[in-house]
Amino acid sequence: MCKTHTANTGSNTTQNTPDPRVGIVTVARNEGERFRTCLQSLSEYLDRVVYVDSGSSDGSVEYARSLGVSVVELDPSTPFRVSRARNEGFERLMEEHPDTDFVLFLDGDCEVHKGWIGHALRLMEEMPGTGAIGGRRRERFPENSIYNRLADIEWNNFTPGEIEATGGDMLVRVKAVRDVGGFDAELMAGEDPEFCFRLRRAGWKIYRTDEQITTHDAAMMHFGQWWRRTFRAGHGYAECAWKHRGDPGNPEHRKTRSSWAYGLVLPALIIVSAPFTFGLSLLALGIYPLLAFRLYRGMRKKNRSREDSWIYALFVTTAKFPHMLGQCKFHRDRLLGKKSFIIEYKED
Repeated sequence: MCKTHTANTGSNTTQNTPDPRVGIVTVARNEGERFRTCLQSLSEYLDRVVYVDSGSSDGSVEYARSLGVSVVELDPSTPFRVSRARNEGFERLMEEHPDTDFVLFLDGDCEVHKGWIGHALRLMEEMPGTGAIGGRRRERFPENSIYNRLADIEWNNFTPGEIEATGGDMLVRVKAVRDVGGFDAELMAGEDPEFCFRLRRAGWKIYRTDEQITTHDAAMMHFGQWWRRTFRAGHGYAECAWKHRGDPGNPEHRKTRSSWAYGLVLPALIIVSAPFTFGLSLLALGIYPLLAFRLYRGMRKKNRSREDSWIYALFVTTAKFPHMLGQCKFHRDRLLGKKSFIIEYKED
């Protein structure tokens, strides 16, 4: 296990010193002011940034070009995918800057924390077998809604050190990207854990530092947004599990089995058997509050507050249902030979 690095609790004041070994690929679709904040946080690296746009109508393309950023506009005749966008951005970066050794993949609704790139590069030098490094992501406005707060809790429910997968904000060795052929451009969701899974299978390690990498703006204000976002996650679980269905080491298998069990099989058995048990089978619904309590206890053991622990436990338990529906959509489309299109949850 690699050495754990402690969190940097200082302010966002240290400047990123440009390093010619680093290039940046950021992807977005109609992120508006969030995307402008993203590019502003990369002011020292703008000549090494590639922005990949998925059909935005909010002026993001024009804004990026006004800053001298290289822009790739995806062909709309092919379904938009984050994975596809990252691959095309990576190839453009390699064409324009073939000397690049490291690429920062970044979501366009994230502001990079100053100093993190240099911090990650030092770790890469210390740990040559590491293929990708992620960090602590924080929400910009966790107080604006319970859904934003939930996202902030989720981002930080990881222990620093060697991990199975990092999120969409990560510094990756170019050699590691080449070794695995980049992201799977056919995946509609779940591209990050699937990419990290293949990195680990290729012998690379994935590392998470406790230093803050980005400030994210989920902009989730309504239950419907949370539901769509969670539905999309379930779709991603199913895609990755199906793609690597012959490999028991794929962590998405655990998530899909849990979603099927709690989101479909258990409630179906309870309801179907109710008439034959004079309604006594409905008592089995008590499994759900027990599951939530177990999750709550797990969070409390991590020294999370009671309120955060309950928020996390209740929503993770409820998420079994949209996760299951997202999986159903994937398998329905797969059996019908239909392509899945991007599932968006933001409303502005």
